Amino acid sequence: MGFKPLVKSAGDPMDDFRSRVERERPYLLRYASLQLRDAHAAEDAVQETLLAALAGESGFGQRASLRTWLTGILKHKIIDAIRRASREAPAVSEDEFDALFDERGHWVEMPAAWSDPDASLEQQRFFAALEMCLARLPAKTSQAFMMREHLGLQTDEICKELAITPTHCWVLLYRARMALRECLDKEWFLK
Repeated sequence: MGFKPLVKSAGDPMDDFRSRVERERPYLLRYASLQLRDAHAAEDAVQETLLAALAGESGFGQRASLRTWLTGILKHKIIDAIRRASREAPAVSEDEFDALFDERGHWVEMPAAWSDPDASLEQQRFFAALEMCLARLPAKTSQAFMMREHLGLQTDEICKELAITPTHCWVLLYRARMALRECLDKEWFLK
């Protein structure tokens, strides 16, 4: 079982679709790189997107542009990559591990005390309230806020991604912060 190459062969109806998908690759790679900030992870996400698109050509009903459809697939692949990266914490090498202990096997520096489980539960509840408040925001407002505060993007990057002006971006961020403040007051701080 092998993959078909992305080259044209006379008479193959998939050729046109394949070539159109492949032409979107540079855009998809820029988009993934912007979101993931890791060239290898971005490349992997784009490859998975292209494979999914080619395998699911019948799902492309041309209700949207090809770029929009591919970007939708890519967004899901980016989310998967972020989840995978958060689950796969880098392992500590043996040398780094040995450096934590002296020759008698005692800690070189004692680890910090573990946090209070009740405080951890409260923090989890806070983040659940924050997620609920974010879900109540308009889509573009929430997206601008998450790009700035979660992904750490600069205003010009957000503007380019959302196709908005810097002034509009600042308005969206201001509205997001005010709406989140009001929502969290009701749902978290005053409860």
